[in-house]
Amino acid sequence: MTPTSHALRIGWMSHHVEGIKPLKAILAGGFPVQAIITLHEDLMARKSGGADFTGIAAKHDIPLHHIRNANDQTAIELLEDLNFDVLFVIGWSQILHPRALRSAELGCFGAHASFLPANRGSAPINWALIKGEAQTGNTLMRLSEEVDAGDIVDQRLIPISPFDNVATLYDRVAETNCAMILELLKDLADGKPLLAQPQSHDGSPLLPRRRPEHGLLDWARPAREVYDFIRALTRPYPGAFSAADGELTMIWRSALLPVTGPLANPGTVIGPMISDSPDACGLVVACSKGAVVLLEIEDADGKVWSGRELAQSGISIFTHPQERHG
Repeated sequence: MTPTSHALRIGWMSHHVEGIKPLKAILAGGFPVQAIITLHEDLMARKSGGADFTGIAAKHDIPLHHIRNANDQTAIELLEDLNFDVLFVIGWSQILHPRALRSAELGCFGAHASFLPANRGSAPINWALIKGEAQTGNTLMRLSEEVDAGDIVDQRLIPISPFDNVATLYDRVAETNCAMILELLKDLADGKPLLAQPQSHDGSPLLPRRRPEHGLLDWARPAREVYDFIRALTRPYPGAFSAADGELTMIWRSALLPVTGPLANPGTVIGPMISDSPDACGLVVACSKGAVVLLEIEDADGKVWSGRELAQSGISIFTHPQERHG
């Protein structure tokens, strides 16, 4: 900040990995954060992509507060006592109610990983991959009482390549969060007026919430859809799952083969993928059209199979977890 800049009282609310990189960026950019607010550990354990802010708080001597609900009386009183100028809510699964939204003098700001108003709702990056979309985006907005409906402060388009997965896209989301938040803070610190544009909603329904049980793989889909589904749910998310010879199995990584048409019954292991490079080894599995190569799986005991070990595993078929094949 320049010597004439206004020293903003900045709050940070997050429980997701999405909130780590931009928080580090604003601290590196010279903007002190007055407090970090996150979830209690027992609640964090139930969240996909949960992040621990203890280390950042300790390194920068920032008070760290744990709450159970952003809208309960204890949390509201905390927000009001902290008296923020701006509160960033980055990677938080609750909608803030009016009293929480009024707790920061200049407003509460959040990011949504889509090019709003497209893909409002839950898990937008996961859904963008599952739906086979060629691009997504990230939107910085002033939070409102409705889901992802606030006035738009800034937006960035993010292309989706066939080589991306949910983790690589969230890295790009984090990068755009850094850029948009830093730009906003510099403007506010210099006393510039906040410029935000109302959204023009297209009437499309909100994306539904995804839960771990929604990760069941359907091998009767075309190979491209199976590949997209796996890369949409890989770490840090709960993963796609199936049954390998009747045993529950997580599917973490795959590759798409340039073949079309039915090759075998969906879920059938056509054979091993063999290479002198361990990373290229795996199992070729038929889909309704084409096939994918499974590169990394995890069995019910937590053992991860990949490389030559996976290629030599002898697995013969992937099915619904309740099915058994002799």
